Amino acid sequence: MAAMGARLLSLSSWALRTPRPSSLPARRCYRGDSPVDSRKDLLEIPLPPWEERPDEPLETKRARLLYESRKRGMLENCLLLSLFAKENLNSMTERQLNLYDRLINEPSNDWDIYYWATEAKHTPEVFENDVMVMLREFTKNKNKEQRLRQPDLEYLFEPPR
Repeated sequence: MAAMGARLLSLSSWALRTPRPSSLPARRCYRGDSPVDSRKDLLEIPLPPWEERPDEPLETKRARLLYESRKRGMLENCLLLSLFAKENLNSMTERQLNLYDRLINEPSNDWDIYYWATEAKHTPEVFENDVMVMLREFTKNKNKEQRLRQPDLEYLFEPPR
């Protein structure tokens, strides 16, 4: 056992001394407390601007918003918005659906939506409306429901209450 450990140690020290061929990309790793960050490693992908869809049928809009509420890219908003959508989308007016569409699709950072809903940050004026108030109230979870997973989709096939 000790011989195998010594062999592994000698292999790893050999790897450290052996220069890498220049054709191989440098391995990315933690840079430590580097005082200068060139931000050259930052990749920004421009998002297309949000556009309202005035001719979209309401049932199509509800289905799209339900999908977009479930597929956010961060667990906190997937849970929050999917449960909010289940509870509210079917009763929202067309105007409210448009406001909700704008709220979940115009900001380029999902953390902003989360911070506004949890009141950790001030909501910008453009998103301050009755749908934001509904989302904030929902986020408070006054009934102390367990919100640990997204709702199953079977409720879509149940008759409306």
